[in-house]
Amino acid sequence: MLHSWRNLDRVSRSAHESFLMARYIAAHSQTNRPSHLPWGNAFSCCTSNNTLGEQFAFIKWKDGAEIVRSADIYPNSSHRDGSIYKNSILQSIGHVTKRDETQLEPMKFSDPTNCFPDQLRCCIHFVCNMMQFFSLKLAKVSANTSLVQLYGYIAVRDSRDLLLNYIVSRSRDDPIVVKQGSLIEMTGPKRGINMLGDVLVEFDMRIKTGGQKEDNDLQLIDGVVEYSKANAPFRQFTERINGNCGAVDITLARVPDAVEATIDVIISKMQRGFNLSLSLFVFIGGSHKEIELLCDIIGESCGLTRRHAIAVQEETWMYLKFKVGQKGSNYNDVERYCQFKANIHGCDYQEIMLKHASILVKVSWSIIP
Repeated sequence: MLHSWRNLDRVSRSAHESFLMARYIAAHSQTNRPSHLPWGNAFSCCTSNNTLGEQFAFIKWKDGAEIVRSADIYPNSSHRDGSIYKNSILQSIGHVTKRDETQLEPMKFSDPTNCFPDQLRCCIHFVCNMMQFFSLKLAKVSANTSLVQLYGYIAVRDSRDLLLNYIVSRSRDDPIVVKQGSLIEMTGPKRGINMLGDVLVEFDMRIKTGGQKEDNDLQLIDGVVEYSKANAPFRQFTERINGNCGAVDITLARVPDAVEATIDVIISKMQRGFNLSLSLFVFIGGSHKEIELLCDIIGESCGLTRRHAIAVQEETWMYLKFKVGQKGSNYNDVERYCQFKANIHGCDYQEIMLKHASILVKVSWSIIP
């Protein structure tokens, strides 16, 4: 295994201790401490007038500031000039000439048959460190326009199969329209990301200029960044990937003792003629940083086809926030919350009853090998 050539993460002792205390409070508040959360300590759903940013304020850093560091991009890792395919180091550790998407599916061990003594008390299957992406943001762009069209991909390669596990992937014919400072919608990962070894984050994102030829498009970011236990701490952190024509901020974390949570959302009992505006956000590990999973308009009862794989520390709580409204309505969106405790196996269900529809949430738990 190649050791990371990057500098060790520089975090002060006081900040690190604050983080450990915050994580301890978040993980144990359901036992001997009164809950800091509006929905209590048991599985439930409720309505709140407060934002989750306020509700999680007790675990923010003391100075409230977010440190953004520059990502160290591997030399000779560009796709546009083809140097990545000639890089013997990246080929050795990441098999970067293999362009296939990972074929490994989530929920591989949600319902295993070889647990001992049983699934609830299983001592056969074990948790591991995993990587979790919190957000992607267009930090800056050199194009002289308020909105830009982005296409390309950001993907990871982990030790499970070294194939591409896409965080976002858009074709030139179906670009993302965003402005500087906006989030880039994440459509992955397809499955949980193992961090037992090093993980490569590979990216090739471009700005569509409006012409017919791809050669005239601008390169936003291009290359590979390596993450390992040396530079990916057990807390969320943000790095800026700088490119020729802009930069993308990625916020991620290494999650200890983690399991894979696969979230499925099913909309049913939809009132005819009602268009549901639905947004879904996830909070894990006591973090105040939300993970935006979807923002969509739904016109009929359906099972949302997008499946979400999240890394959650074992025996901690995962919180889901739904913002629900009616398309074109002048009324404020209603917020609904539910929570799930992470297990190594099995499935949990919760149903949120609305006036015009019903939302069924299924969470499947699994370890990853």
